[in-house]
Amino acid sequence: WFGIKQRLITLCRCLKESLFTGYGPVFEEQPVDTIYPEESPEAKITMNCRARANPPATYKWKLDGMEIDLDAGGSHYSLVGGNLVISKPDKTEHVGQYSCLATNTYGTVVSREASVQFGYLDLFSSEERSSVYVKEGQGAVLLCAPPPHYPAELSFRWILNEFPTFIIPDKRRFVSQITGNLYISKVDSSDRGNYSCIASSPSISKSVFSNYIPLEPQTERPIRKYPADLRVKFPDTTALVGQNVTLECFALGNPVPEIRWKKIDGHLPSNHEVHMTGTQLHLYNVQFEDGGTYKCEAINSKGKDYHTARVSVEAFPEWVEHIRSTEIDLRSDYTMSCKASGKPNPHIRWLKNGEPVDRKEMRFSSLTFDDSGMYQCIAENRHGVIYASAELHCAPTFEHNPVKRVLAAKNGRVVIECRPRAAPKPAFSWSKDTELLSNSTRVFIWEDGSLEILNVTRADEGRYTCFAENDRGKANSTGDLLVMDSTKITLAPSNTDVKLGENTSMQCAASHDQSLDITFIWSLDGRVIDLHIDSQHYERTTNGSSNGELLIKNVQLKHAGQYTCTAQTPVDNITASAHLVVRGPPGAPGGVRIIEKTDKSVTLQWSRGADNHSPISKYIIQYKDQFSNDVWKNATTFPVNVEGNAEMTTVVDLIPWTDYEFRVIATNTLGTGDPSNPSPIVKTLEAVPVVAPSDVGGGGGASRELTITWTPVKPEYYYGPNFGYIVAFKPQDEQEWKRVAVADPQARRYVHKASDIPPLTEFQVKVKAFNVQGEGPYSLTAIIYSAQDAPSEAPAVVEARALSAKAATVSWMPLSYNNLDGYQVKYWESGQSEGQAETIAVSSRENHTKLENLRPYTEYIIEVRGYNSAGYGPPSHHFRVLTKKPPPDRAPKIIAKKVKGQSINIAWEQVEPMANESSIEGYRVLYRPEGQTTGTLYNTYKRNIDLPLPPNGNYVVEVRAHTEGGDGATTTMGYITLHTPNMVLSLMVEDWWGVQYFSISRC
Repeated sequence: WFGIKQRLITLCRCLKESLFTGYGPVFEEQPVDTIYPEESPEAKITMNCRARANPPATYKWKLDGMEIDLDAGGSHYSLVGGNLVISKPDKTEHVGQYSCLATNTYGTVVSREASVQFGYLDLFSSEERSSVYVKEGQGAVLLCAPPPHYPAELSFRWILNEFPTFIIPDKRRFVSQITGNLYISKVDSSDRGNYSCIASSPSISKSVFSNYIPLEPQTERPIRKYPADLRVKFPDTTALVGQNVTLECFALGNPVPEIRWKKIDGHLPSNHEVHMTGTQLHLYNVQFEDGGTYKCEAINSKGKDYHTARVSVEAFPEWVEHIRSTEIDLRSDYTMSCKASGKPNPHIRWLKNGEPVDRKEMRFSSLTFDDSGMYQCIAENRHGVIYASAELHCAPTFEHNPVKRVLAAKNGRVVIECRPRAAPKPAFSWSKDTELLSNSTRVFIWEDGSLEILNVTRADEGRYTCFAENDRGKANSTGDLLVMDSTKITLAPSNTDVKLGENTSMQCAASHDQSLDITFIWSLDGRVIDLHIDSQHYERTTNGSSNGELLIKNVQLKHAGQYTCTAQTPVDNITASAHLVVRGPPGAPGGVRIIEKTDKSVTLQWSRGADNHSPISKYIIQYKDQFSNDVWKNATTFPVNVEGNAEMTTVVDLIPWTDYEFRVIATNTLGTGDPSNPSPIVKTLEAVPVVAPSDVGGGGGASRELTITWTPVKPEYYYGPNFGYIVAFKPQDEQEWKRVAVADPQARRYVHKASDIPPLTEFQVKVKAFNVQGEGPYSLTAIIYSAQDAPSEAPAVVEARALSAKAATVSWMPLSYNNLDGYQVKYWESGQSEGQAETIAVSSRENHTKLENLRPYTEYIIEVRGYNSAGYGPPSHHFRVLTKKPPPDRAPKIIAKKVKGQSINIAWEQVEPMANESSIEGYRVLYRPEGQTTGTLYNTYKRNIDLPLPPNGNYVVEVRAHTEGGDGATTTMGYITLHTPNMVLSLMVEDWWGVQYFSISRC
C-alpha cells in the first residue's frame, strides 16, 4: 500500500506539471532529405515535423530561407499537423532546402534543413555501340557510359548475350562500381558475345540497359604475354568516422595479374577485408587512425604495376557541451555555451526564436525580460549540422511597462492597459482601491489584461491595480483614473457648393474641459488631410483655440466629398461632417467601342462620364491612325455637332483599310474634360485605290530593255491588301497597250526585256495601283526611250609599257561608237585568276591610262573594253607587260662632308644592286629648306656633289640611287646651318643605318 501511495503521488505531480506547467517546443520528429522519383505514381511529398510543446505548437515552413505562403492561391503546399505535404511536385518550383518552425508562447525553434531533390535515371543512348576487336591474350575495357541521372550513386552489372546471364566478377573480369566499366584482364575465345551494361539507381528503384557491345576476340598463335597494367585506380578518398569505404584496383595482363594491398605508413587496419578476388579493399567502421596512404600492386610473371592514393578521415559534428533549458532571475548574469568536435572543426552559430543572432557565445549581463525565449545552438562543418535547443524564461514583471495614470471623459469609454512582460502568458485580475473587480455590463477585463469601463462617471475615479500570474511567478502594478468633462461640437460645418478654382471654408468649433488642450483634425472621405503636404489647397484659420475653421483654396474636382471635423482632447473626441460639391468640366466618358464600320466611316458608342454638377453641352471625337505618329486629331462626324445628350455618333472621311483608335471628350459651360480611354483598334474596310503613282518615267538600262520608273503610292493609300501596280506601255506608233502586274507595293521600277525591242525607241508608259478590291486610275502618260545597245566592237591596237617597278602605261585605238560612256581597263597578275583582277574606268575622251601600285618584276595581263548604260562591249585581245626590277632597298651611305669656299662637297658610297634589283643609272640629290617638301633637285652620275652653302636657316640634303625601276631608298643629311658673320657651320647626318653628328666651326 505504501508503494502504491507513492506511485499515485508521483503520478499526480506529473499530471499537475503537464497540465499547469508550460514549456517551449522540443522537436520529436524533423524533416529528412528526400529524393522524389520523377516517375513516381504517388504525386506528393511529405516532409515530417512534430514538436512537443505546452501550449501546443503552431507550425510554419521555409524553402531556401523564404517562408512558404500556405494560403496562396493555386499553392501545391498544405499543412497536416506539423507535416508539410507537397501535392503534384514540380521540379522547377519545389527543389530546395526545407526547414520547419515550431512556435508557442515560449518562443520558436527551427528544425534542421532537409533537401528535396528529384531523382531520375534516363535511358541509355539509342546509338548503336561499335564492335570491340581484341587479340586473345590482350586486355579489354568495355565502356558503360551511364546516362544522365540523379543522385550520383549507381550500381552496375553486365549481362552476356541475354538476360539474366550476368557476368560474375572473378580474377579475370571486374565491374567497376565507380564508372560501371567492364574490365577483362586477358581475353580468350569464351569471351566472344554481346555485352550490355545495366545501371541501377537504388534511390528511385529503377534500372536501365545499354545497347549491346559486340566483343570479337581475334585468334593469335602463339598467344603473347603482357605485363600487369593497372587500369582501375582508386582516387584520393575522404571518409567519415564510422563509415565504410571501398577502394578499387584492377589490372590487365597475361597471365592474369594478382592484386595485393598495403598501407604505406603502417599495417592494414584490423577492420579491413579484401573482396572480389583481391580487386576491392573494404575498410569497415573507419577511425582516424585508419587514415593514410594505401597502395595496390598488380603482379604477374611479365612485370608489375602499382598505384598509391591517400585516405583522409574526417568526422561529423558531435556535441562536447550544449545548452539546456533554464529559469533565471531578472538582472542576473548568465552565459550559454556550446562546444562541438568534428573534422574539420565545426562552426558554431546561434538562433533566438528562429532568427539568427550574431554572437560566438550567448553571454548575458543583467538579464532582462527581452532575453527570454527559445535558443538554438547549431554546429556545422562540410559534413553535416547538429542542433541543440534550450528555453530561457522569466517570471512576470511590470518593470518596463507599469500601469499608467489615465484620463477619461465623463460619459465616455476608457481602457486601462495592463502590459507586463511574462512568459508564458499570465492570468490577469483587477482591483479598484480595495475592491476586486469582475466583468459586468460596464466593466470588462480583456484577454490581453486591459480593463475597459463604459459610461464613465465621477464615481469611477480612483486607484486601479492589475495582477499578473503565471507558473513562473506573480507581479502587480497600480495607476490612477481621473474623470474630465467631455468635448462637444458647438459650430458644425455645413454643406457647400463651389465652382472649380474658387475658394471656400468649412466651419468647426467645440467646447471642452479647460484643463485639457484641444486639437482639430480634418479628413476628406475618411482620409486625414495633411495640412503641411496639402498646404497649396488647405489652410487652418487662427481664430481662438476652440475654433477649427478650414480654408480650401483653388478648389479642384478631387476636393469634393464629405469633410469631417474631429475635435480631440487627450481623453475624448467628437466629430461633425458636411459635404462639399465642386462644379467643373465633365469627367472622361467611358466604354468607347465601335458598333459598325465601313470603308470610310465607323459608328462609335460610349457611356456618359460624370457631369461634375454642370450639364454636358457637346462631345468632341478624336482619332489616331497608324500613320499619325501618335498624334490625336479632331474627327469629322455626322451629324457635325455631337450634342451633350448623345452617346453615339458616326465618324466620316476616314481612309479605307487603316487602323484607327478613337476617344471622346465631353464639354460643358465650365470647360472641357479629360479624354476617355482609347477605343479598341479598328481597321476600316477595303476599297478600290484612288491614288495613282507619280513621277512616271524611265528609259535607259541594258540593251534590249525598257526601264519604267515611278514614285510608289504611300501606304495610307493602299486601301486594301494585295496591293501592287499595273504597268502599261506601248511604242509611240502602236495602238495596243501591254500590261504587266507588279506585286510589290514598294516597287519603284519595272524592266521589260525583249529581243525585239529596238534601241532608243520612243514608248508611252503609264502606271496605276490595284488591290484585292480592284484597280485604281492610271497616272499621266509619260514618254520614254528604250535602252541603247552596248558597244559591239573591242578596242584595237592595245599597247602597254612598263614605266618602273610599280607603274605601267596602257593605250589603245578609240572606238567610233557614238553612245560610248567610257572604257574599262582590267589587269591582273599572270599567275592569278581573272576573278582577282583590278579595274580602272577611263573617260571616252581618253585612249590611254597609267597603272600604278603594281608588284615589281611581275608579268601582268591587260584587256580593254568599251561600255555605256546598256553594258560592256567585247574585251580586246590580252596584252602582257612585265614591270621593271625594283630599285635597291639600301640607301647611299654618306662617307664625307667637306666645306670648300662657298660650297660644301658631299660624297657617298656606290650602291651595288643585287641580282633581282635594277642597275644604278645615277643618283638624285634633293637640296631643300627644313620643313619643306620642295627644293632644288640635282641629277649626277658621280658619287659626290658640290652644293652651295645655304643662306641663313636649316637645310636638308636627300640622296637616293636612280634606276629604271624607280628611285631607291633615301639617305637624309640634316641639317646644314650657317650663322653669319662668324659662319659657324654644324652638320648632322642621318643615313639608312643610323644618325651621325658632325660639327665644323670657321671664324
